[in-house]
Amino acid sequence: MATMQSEAPPTTARTPNARIVKRKRSAAQRLRHDWPLLVLALPVLVQLALFFYWPSAWNIIAFMDYSPHRPFWENPFVGFAWFERLFNDPYFVPALLNTLKFAAAHLLFLFPLSVVLALVMHSVVSTKVRSTFQSIVYLPYFFSWVLVVTVFVQVLGADGLVSNWLMSLGGDRLTFTSNPDTFLVLAWMQWAWKDAGWGMIIFLAALASINPSLYEAAAVDGANRWRRMWHITLPGIRPVIILLLILQIGGILSVGFEQYQLQRNAIGYQATEVLDTYVYYRSVIGTEGASFGTAAGLFKGAIGLVLILAANKVAHRLGEQGIYQKS
Repeated sequence: MATMQSEAPPTTARTPNARIVKRKRSAAQRLRHDWPLLVLALPVLVQLALFFYWPSAWNIIAFMDYSPHRPFWENPFVGFAWFERLFNDPYFVPALLNTLKFAAAHLLFLFPLSVVLALVMHSVVSTKVRSTFQSIVYLPYFFSWVLVVTVFVQVLGADGLVSNWLMSLGGDRLTFTSNPDTFLVLAWMQWAWKDAGWGMIIFLAALASINPSLYEAAAVDGANRWRRMWHITLPGIRPVIILLLILQIGGILSVGFEQYQLQRNAIGYQATEVLDTYVYYRSVIGTEGASFGTAAGLFKGAIGLVLILAANKVAHRLGEQGIYQKS
């Protein structure tokens, strides 16, 4: 008797190297699918176009003898003449050195302070104590520099609270807020009071993303608090630390304007002159004109770009992603 054998349907074996073909969506399909996200991003794009890209196009006047009193196309090109004038200006180098000095102090002393505050806050168990301390430290970030400088003058000035208290005890009047030799310390104290809370909030957000089970496993293995912080906490926030460090290095020549302008008369321009105030007094209210100030701004931007690229390259060598990473 003949036996009938059923044939199994043919199967196609999937090889490991088999390619998965994906259909690419057309531009119209992507637009229909992603239009809510595009609408949400539209205000940001408009703001960037109006307040960044359009003004950036006017950087060309750094290479022109520009005057607002004549049509734009009638302004002659002068090449790098304004840059030569900038570098030969005797007031430029002291302003640049002051800027680098303040930026280095901000980077070396204020940046680690934000990390330390975040670690201290992260180790506090009581939620009430943490929220109270966080609010106290973070609140000065919303104060304007006018208010910050006023508070320091009222407390540490020649007629401030501390000075009057010392004089009541037979001491001398304080000159802390008008002494050029101590202005770097005064500026650091103002930075720490105003900006350390903002950095603390960023690092606290990074600390919240660390898996708590890692601490529990390390505690079971016998790791104390310092070892848990060294082997779990700091590696967990290292990408954020490197990212913010790169951004701060890129803006190292932009240390601000209001803080130094407000204390210029009391302390003297030799100690408070930075690139931003230098451009203001030489270009905006001075006689050099817009082309000179634009050349100084392009110089700051070029130095910042080089520093960002270099710091990002170092981050890649350390195994971190940095700001961007090649695919």
